[in-house]
Amino acid sequence: MQNLKLIIFVLMCIAVFSCKKSNENANEVRIAYFPNITHAQALVMKGQGILEKKGIAVKWRAFNAGPSEIEALFAGEIDIGYIGPVPAANGYVQSQGDLKIVAGASNGGSVLVVRKAAGINSVAELNGKTVAVPQFGNTQHLSLLGLLNANNLKPTSKGGTVNVVQSSNPDIANLMDQSRIDAALVPEPWGSILELKYNAGVLLDYNEVDANGIPSTAVVIVSKDFLGKRRNIVEKFMEAHKEATLYINENPAAKEIINAQISEVTQSVIENDILESAFKRLDITYQIPSESIMNFAKISLDEKFVSKLPDMDMIDSSLK
Repeated sequence: MQNLKLIIFVLMCIAVFSCKKSNENANEVRIAYFPNITHAQALVMKGQGILEKKGIAVKWRAFNAGPSEIEALFAGEIDIGYIGPVPAANGYVQSQGDLKIVAGASNGGSVLVVRKAAGINSVAELNGKTVAVPQFGNTQHLSLLGLLNANNLKPTSKGGTVNVVQSSNPDIANLMDQSRIDAALVPEPWGSILELKYNAGVLLDYNEVDANGIPSTAVVIVSKDFLGKRRNIVEKFMEAHKEATLYINENPAAKEIINAQISEVTQSVIENDILESAFKRLDITYQIPSESIMNFAKISLDEKFVSKLPDMDMIDSSLK
């Protein structure tokens, strides 16, 4: 009987570990990103082959949502990822520390827009209205919940009066065009698209959606296992991430590279006036916005997306 228990235990261990795919290539890194300007460094690095020039083989993988990227990280399918601060912090708590935030990527870049005919002139006037976000539990959703709470409002799902719905960014534009929603809190370039192409009004700009200052929009996460085993590759990645950040901030031509990379995935080119408007609302950086990340984590806890606050061990600022 004892031998049988041992055999069963060994088989269970094999089953668990075989589900997690490890990166066996010592000179390769698998990087996740969104085809979005808030992940600008990834797009420039990919377009210019910055890591390849440092002798690193790269497999890029595009995602549309943070939760699915976190699942891929924990399944061992990616090593490094550009992602919003909310899924990053939630993933850290839910996995009991199986990832690290090693850099910032962008701040700002989210706006609260309203359908002009809805007659909304303040957050308080969202009472009884329908507001869209790209996904429940994402950065824009938690920003909206924070705004509602600050104005003594609650979503209908919590017994309140604001109907909060989730929809993809392209569908949010269609919903507003059809007058099926009254407002939306969206990332760029969708804020500028709604403003310039769908005649939406900006109720709160990128520097007004968070009472604590300009919020974090994207950060860089690394699998704790990959960081431990391939720290040299992570260090080269950090060099490339900083190079891309400086290039974007110093060279207008970077926007063309970013646009081309977005088009490669989405089959759609962002018009120049929208691109220029969107970048004016973004701070492209590699500094870790620790305070903003923790502010989002507190909202996640208040809204019961996580069972506890992440500790500061989530952030690894040792990589230079």
